[in-house]
Amino acid sequence: MGKILTVYASSTGNTELMAEAMVAYLESKHHEVDVKTFDFDKIDVEELLDYDAVLIGTHSWDEGLPYEVEDFYEDLDEVDLTGRLFGVFGSADSFYESYGIAIDLMSDRLEGRGAVLVPESLKVDLEPEKEDIARCEAFAEKLETMLRERLPEI
Repeated sequence: MGKILTVYASSTGNTELMAEAMVAYLESKHHEVDVKTFDFDKIDVEELLDYDAVLIGTHSWDEGLPYEVEDFYEDLDEVDLTGRLFGVFGSADSFYESYGIAIDLMSDRLEGRGAVLVPESLKVDLEPEKEDIARCEAFAEKLETMLRERLPEI
């Protein structure tokens, strides 16, 4: 059983629905999952090192990161994430030319800090529908597969 952190920002509830689907999948596989939100919880970047894997969800805001994620994003420069497993996801709006830019920014920052990422961050256009929830579960399954490869004892 792995210890996984899921942290997200969700202004409309769309990214929250994605997070809930992933958490439910991971818990069904008997992983210990802690859930925090950028809106209500203090998230110290050093705390990321206490987990076997971390899922980070964010929506895009004004062509970039939402304000509640900005400090965390900047603080990532203070921690070495070499070899740490992360997955990045979020809802986006295809109306905008920079579709899901916050998801891309977060992925790039984590990768720049040495993190190992689940391939292809997960973006859902607006509210997740049934097929999007299945994509969320598949994304969580990829994370779990990568985690099991790293920690065969789980």
